[in-house]
Parts: sequence; structure tokens; C-alpha cells
Amino acid sequence: MAMDVELKQYGITVETIHRNLAPADLYEKAITRAGAQINSTGALATLSGEKTGRSPKDKRIVDGVNTSDDIWWGDVNIKLKHDSFTKLRAGAVEYLNSRKYLYVLDGYAGWDPEHQLKVRVICCQAYHALFMHNMLIRPTAEQLAEFGEPDFVIYNSGATAADPDIAGVTSKTSVALSFEDREFVLLGTQYAGEMKKGVFTVMNYLMPKIGVLSMHCSANEGSEGDVSLFFGLSGTGKTTLSADPSRALIGDDEHCWSDNGVFNIEGGCYAKTIDLSAEKEPTIYSAIRFGAVLENIVMDPQTREVDYHDSSITENTRTSYPIEFIPNAKTPCVGGHSRNIILLTCDAFGVLPPVSKLTPEQAMYHFISGYTAKVAGTEMGVTEPQATFSACFGAAFLVWHPAKYAELLAEKMQRHGSSAWLVNTGWSGGAYGTGARMQLAYTRGIIDAIHSDELADVPCETDPVFGFQIPTTCPNVPDEILLPWQTWEDPTAFKETAGKLATMFARNFENYAAGASSEILEAGPQI
Repeated sequence: MAMDVELKQYGITVETIHRNLAPADLYEKAITRAGAQINSTGALATLSGEKTGRSPKDKRIVDGVNTSDDIWWGDVNIKLKHDSFTKLRAGAVEYLNSRKYLYVLDGYAGWDPEHQLKVRVICCQAYHALFMHNMLIRPTAEQLAEFGEPDFVIYNSGATAADPDIAGVTSKTSVALSFEDREFVLLGTQYAGEMKKGVFTVMNYLMPKIGVLSMHCSANEGSEGDVSLFFGLSGTGKTTLSADPSRALIGDDEHCWSDNGVFNIEGGCYAKTIDLSAEKEPTIYSAIRFGAVLENIVMDPQTREVDYHDSSITENTRTSYPIEFIPNAKTPCVGGHSRNIILLTCDAFGVLPPVSKLTPEQAMYHFISGYTAKVAGTEMGVTEPQATFSACFGAAFLVWHPAKYAELLAEKMQRHGSSAWLVNTGWSGGAYGTGARMQLAYTRGIIDAIHSDELADVPCETDPVFGFQIPTTCPNVPDEILLPWQTWEDPTAFKETAGKLATMFARNFENYAAGASSEILEAGPQI
């Protein structure tokens, strides 16, 4: 499958270029050249060096003439002058030219051919090439022969440091993106996830520009072709609930919604493995086999069995694998228009209902809010739940103002008659420490009832603070837990806690009020 490729147009003069090597070939080179190992199930075990997670504080976007007015500048999108980007790129190319051989991986982002992006990765590590072989959509031999020039190029020189004397560079790590040059430069970090999220950031800019909604969510499809989208931050159950054996998985993390329907951006999955077990996550556990990459895990030196509970290198242990490794994955990873949008939250305050139906305006408000809560005891000094908000359930990867994504969501909901639901997988009967965590069986019952339309016409009550409609009955779920104020022994304590959470929502939304319509603002909780 590997074919000759020319890199001189990028200023790269290295003669030995390995393009789109087969996984077995990349295994051999990763082991013999970089000390990678094979684990007991056949996956390639690697280390990413000093950086074992993303470096969001080191991410910069070029303030270009044609793109500056589009970008939501701030803590997420920090400006970089084009001259600085040029110097960073030159440093990356200089390092690449010092290598004896390079790896090139050409692939696609986006399963819909109408909105597909050709991506080229130029890197020094075989495991980085294998990682992107898994995460991008893999071209056929015919497609590779006709690939031509890419739409976007990633220069991964992560093994060498960035020059902190360059204006706008504040450390030896630099994650720099130029939409106008259509280039992405990595220095000072070998964490493979930077490449994956870099591609997602690119799609988060390009797709909304043409009216396509890009989303940080999972997606699955029922036997009748009905598509559901699952949004949720870490710990809300997004991966578990979208991995439904009765439904086909379109994708686990990044999607777009166009006039043609929903499509996965990626060709694979990237999952956390800390405390992974066959009982809790059987599909992920069984996908870790030949072709998969394991990052920063700890193995028994004799048996090569992974200790998924060992976090001595990092809590952020990871695996990547092609989506075909999931038994019920749908390939090509495309579906129709979404019938149900499910916003997942783990409310440790015990205030939000197990399920509530949202109007399009409320869906926009809660989509922009991206709420969940950490439980007490997870950090020193934390004695009560801590609210966490991440705009559009993926603030770190947004490029436009969150309202742009929310308006696209509402427009597509209205055009295609989609329903939106807020599902709380957190606490009931009181906050963390007093109440109890929602049983997974009840949450699955709720998701099943959404998919079967059994919640579409049941009697509802209006939440007195948040204003959404709460179903008063749901198959396989006790009626007494559906209205949260009825599960608390102390009604006054419930009212006070609900008011406190509503205030947190309102304060958080002040960050987005300037770019939001009056309809969105009015859809928030009443304090």
C-alpha cells in the first residue's frame, strides 16, 4: 500500500519516507527503532514521554487576515502572529530534516465524501503513524494512488522543543494551528492525542463555516435507521450508554451533522483505559488487540499483561484502535438525521431529574452550558459537589463562539423534528454523601424509552426552577424517582440546593450572553 510521496514542497529533503505502512510494518519499526513492546493481547504498547496528556495552555491559533473575525478568541483560542507560526514551522521542518527516515500517513477526516478532508501527517515515530492510521479514515490503495495534495498538513516534531524566544510561545511546548496555511505544527510534546484533537479543531472551524454542525459526541443508530447523539463530559456515561448491543455504533467521539445526515469524523476510537475491565467495558477491552495502540500503560515484564489499575505513569492511560474492532460498528460511519439528542450530565447535587424533555431553546442553553459535577472528595479540600461547565460539551476544541454551534443544533432539530433530552446519571434523593447514584439499569431504561418513543406523549410536570418538562412515568423506572424534589427528605434543602445550582448556571452563562439570542437567554433557569 505504501507509495512514493514527495515532501520537497514542504522544505523536507529526507530521502527515506515510509508512507502509509501496514500496521505490521509499523509494529516492527516501533519496536526495533523506538523500544515499543507488544502486550499479551497483541497491542503495541508505547510511551509518550514527558507529556502524557494534551497541553491546552500551549495551543495557539494564527490571527489571520481572513479568519480573525471568525474565531472566538480567549483562553481556548489564543492568538499567534503569522511570523511566529512561520518560525515554529521552520523549527519543526529543521528537526524533521535531521532524521534518517520519516513516516507519512495520508488519510481522511469525515466519512461523508461531500465534506471529507484530506489530511497528511508527517512524523518521526512509527507509533504516531499507527495511531493516526487508526484515527483517520484509511484510504484504499486506489484512493492513496490518487490522493494528491492534502487539504491539511500536520508536522509532528514533538521530540524537539519549541523556541520560547519566539513571540507568543511561553514554554518548550507549542501546539500551533494556521487555518490560512492549512498547517498544524507540534513541538515539545509526543502525546498522540494532540494530533487527533488538532484534526477535530480544524473540522470545528471548517464545517460550521459551510453550515455543517461539528460535535463532540457519540452516535448510534437503531434498526429503523433512527440516529441518536450522546453529548456528555467525562464520567457521565456517554461511552457506556452509546455502546448499545441493540444499536449500531456510528462513532464514539467526534461527528458532524450535514444536510445529508450524521457522519463520524474519525476512522477509529480513542478510549481511556484506567481501571478498564472486561466486565465494565467489554467492547473496549476486546478491541485491544493487534493493530491497537496502548499509551503509557504498565505491563508485567514477564507476561506482558497490562495492569489497567496502575496509574504510576499517568491517570490518562489510553488506547486507539480502528472502529472495525467494535463488533456492532456501522461502516461507512454515516447515518440519517438525528431523531434524538441526549445531553448527559452527572449531577452530584441531586437536583436535576433522571430525564427531562427540552425545547429547542432549552437544548441550546444546556448545550452551551455543558454541565456536569465532580463529587466531593476527588480533590483536597472539596467537601461538596463542584459544578463543571464545558461549552458544547467540548470547549477546549471550539473555534467559533459556542452560540454558533448551538444555533446550528437548533436549526437542524427544527428542520428534522428532532427531540432533545437531558438525562441525569448522577444523584437522586439528595446530593453526593446523602443521596444515591442513579442505577445504570434505570438510565438504560430511560434511553430505551426515548428510542422506542414511549416518552413522547407521557404526562409531564414543569420543573419549577429549570422550566423543562419532566415525564412522570417511564417504563422500567420507578415513578417515585422521576420528580427529584419528591425524593428528598427535606424539601427546604432541595429548594436551596436547586437555587444554588441555578445560580451557578446563570453565572457560567454570563461568559456567553453577548453572543447568545434572547430566546437562548430566556431558556435558562429562573432564579
